[in-house]
Amino acid sequence: MGNTAPITASEWARARRDAMAVMPRLVDQIGLPKVLLPYQARTVKLLDSVRDCSALYIEKSRRIGLTWGLAAYAVLRAGRQRAHGGMDVMYISYSREMTREFIDACAMWARAFNIVGGDAEECLFDQGDAEGDKSIQAFRIRFASGFEIMALSSAPRGLRGKQGVVIIDEAAFVDNLAELIKAAMAFLMWGGQVVVCSTHDGVDNPFNQEIKEILAGRKPYAHLRIDLDQALKQGLFERICLVKGEEWSPEAEAEWREKIIAFYGDGADEELFCVPSASSGSWLPGPLIEARMTLDLPVLRLELPPNYLQLDDLAQAALLAPFMEELDAALAALDLEPHFAFGFDFARVADLTVGVLLAIEKAVKRRLALCFELRGVPGKEQKEITARVLDHVRARLVGAAFDATGMGWTVAEDMGRKYGLRETAEGSGLVHAIKFSEDWYRVHMPPLKSRFEDDLIALARDTEHLADLRAVKLIRGVPRVPPTRTGETGKKRHGDFAIGLALADFASRMRWAEYDYRSAGRPPGGDALDGADTDGFFGSGTRDWWQPPLGPGYRGGLI
Repeated sequence: MGNTAPITASEWARARRDAMAVMPRLVDQIGLPKVLLPYQARTVKLLDSVRDCSALYIEKSRRIGLTWGLAAYAVLRAGRQRAHGGMDVMYISYSREMTREFIDACAMWARAFNIVGGDAEECLFDQGDAEGDKSIQAFRIRFASGFEIMALSSAPRGLRGKQGVVIIDEAAFVDNLAELIKAAMAFLMWGGQVVVCSTHDGVDNPFNQEIKEILAGRKPYAHLRIDLDQALKQGLFERICLVKGEEWSPEAEAEWREKIIAFYGDGADEELFCVPSASSGSWLPGPLIEARMTLDLPVLRLELPPNYLQLDDLAQAALLAPFMEELDAALAALDLEPHFAFGFDFARVADLTVGVLLAIEKAVKRRLALCFELRGVPGKEQKEITARVLDHVRARLVGAAFDATGMGWTVAEDMGRKYGLRETAEGSGLVHAIKFSEDWYRVHMPPLKSRFEDDLIALARDTEHLADLRAVKLIRGVPRVPPTRTGETGKKRHGDFAIGLALADFASRMRWAEYDYRSAGRPPGGDALDGADTDGFFGSGTRDWWQPPLGPGYRGGLI
């Protein structure tokens, strides 16, 4: 796990028990613990003096509740009169969910502090620039002090002329961070304050570059670092137990810590222990991926032994049978009302084959309908499994995209023979054979990212899929999966689900149309149309008059 402290669950439990023995728990001394945990309180105290801390950079672990503490500070600052240091607070992050959660936390703190203010409301933030759209969506709370908290769901192009406190949360994942920080620092000229807070996203990310400048003494800004272990030692898991109404123990805390580290896998150093990865940074933020993992959908996985081809037919069938039964059950449970798109990332030796079936809902949201992963499975069996899926949804299938790089071409070619190979986006076949290139990733990965940002995709809760999506990096400005593989020996992954998902999304966006017809019937005052059969299909003798198929039997679409 790289730089993560190699401490076992039993060692952590013993260390925490010993620490508690010499320093009694606060709850045992004074009843309920203080509202803010020490690291949250330290952050608020440091920021409370604008003169001593005009700019603060915080590198932090995920899941430690620091944003909740920053919401408390935002309310304290915006709720004051100007004479006592009151000012507007602007919160900026990369997703609507985070801004909504922040403004809700601010509303809770306002009630707790008994500070007079209005309800949280949606509004538009006027960027005041001359480029493109002038306004972006925002949430706002106004206070009796005359100041307000404004939470923006995306980074504005213009901050010129604004005053007060600006909080940039999960800054490493904000677009054009360097330009945003440059604009935010203008707040300092009028006595304002800038807070830049984030988990890391690669050594080359502008956020990490700023941290290195501060630590080297080249920039005069304050700095805090809070990793998971520091937060645990200062009561994070005790607070979790208190909120959940559970009993705290060193053993329970150690078990929880181990689960969190295991969940993030190879990304634990970066996500939990403030150690930026050596890559150029993840393409999709971890919190954004998790926010889209809303489905309780099992992932179908098949791994065959290395000697599978040396076994007789009966032994091979016995190894395949449980997976095929599981696949048939999953297909039988599918709702066949939506349209579907399929993506197939091929592998045979080192990596996984991944098949991704997306349902296209009426609101154009893509929902993971089925996913299978194959390790060590020969090409013949891969084609059989894939054909079983496509045959089941063929009547509602709008397209299927296959990795046609290297050996993957054989599967793409055979599927193209069966379902029709589409040579161009406007072609009539169902199968797209994709030969990956930098241009393909450059053009077709951004639409997938926009689905995550706009809440137009729903995925299964799966730690392996989370790791695969986090494996996509920006390489020379293009989202790609780097050569490095992750996972344990013999079970390594190479961003396989991310590629399968990208292929399925690509297939779902190609031009397609489906029509059902009803009989044109008889024209007014005349006989049936010449050449018309009873189903409404016309031969060479059709007249100029034609009734378009727009009645109850019509179905059509263009995505």
